Amino acid sequence: MAECVLRARSVNKRFGGLQALSGVEIQIDEGQIYGLIGPNGAGKTTFFNVLTGLVTPDSGTFELCGHPYWPTDAHRVAKSGIARTFQNIRLFPDMTALENVMVGRHVRTHANALDAVLRTRRARTEEAAIRRSAQELIDDIGIGRYAGHLARTLPYGDQRRLEIARALATEPRLLALDEPAAGMNATEKIALRELLGRIRERGITILLIEHDVKLVMGLCDCVTVLDYGKVIAMGTPAKVQCDPEVIEAYLGRAHTAAAPRQDAA
Repeated sequence: MAECVLRARSVNKRFGGLQALSGVEIQIDEGQIYGLIGPNGAGKTTFFNVLTGLVTPDSGTFELCGHPYWPTDAHRVAKSGIARTFQNIRLFPDMTALENVMVGRHVRTHANALDAVLRTRRARTEEAAIRRSAQELIDDIGIGRYAGHLARTLPYGDQRRLEIARALATEPRLLALDEPAAGMNATEKIALRELLGRIRERGITILLIEHDVKLVMGLCDCVTVLDYGKVIAMGTPAKVQCDPEVIEAYLGRAHTAAAPRQDAA
């Protein structure tokens, strides 16, 4: 039986008069690609922000790999085993692709500030190891040729891939991706789908927010649908696509005859 990587129970968040999350419950098992979908304003990104310590929930509980977990600041979240990307790309534009990935890796280092200032042997050894592992990551992601290029000069789709590589550098148990296919063309989306499959094969569980329904239904093992901050459906892609409330709130009537996941492109 697969280990439960993330369990969220009764998560609530209100912004003034807006109930952004209302009793949200999610369970993500090891090795899954888990989709979180819904119309604009449904609470998807709010849930990501709560999960990764950018927003404090009003109430609720979390477990990460069977242990109580409370999201605080982003650095502690990354050390605990959760890494994320953002809907709007957040790279260091005037650093190279390699340096961007190296920044992600520093959350797993042991050298302290004094080591860095004095350039001790420990600091130099770790820095060399970080550089090697960062190069291996961007090679594996497929953008190794851009290692020495400034991040802002990379093509859009490769900037998305670079952001994923930086997240992977933290060695996450759960990789949370916020609309990674946004702005991608059809060819780039095919490459993204292949990349996410390879990441899963490395033993990393993925939580995915994505508006491309075809991509979600063809890739995810389980899907949760939010609407006005509430879970309105949860289950396999085939089950979710046939749910009347999901069709009404999000998918539209054209999806009533949608193909099961195994037939989706």
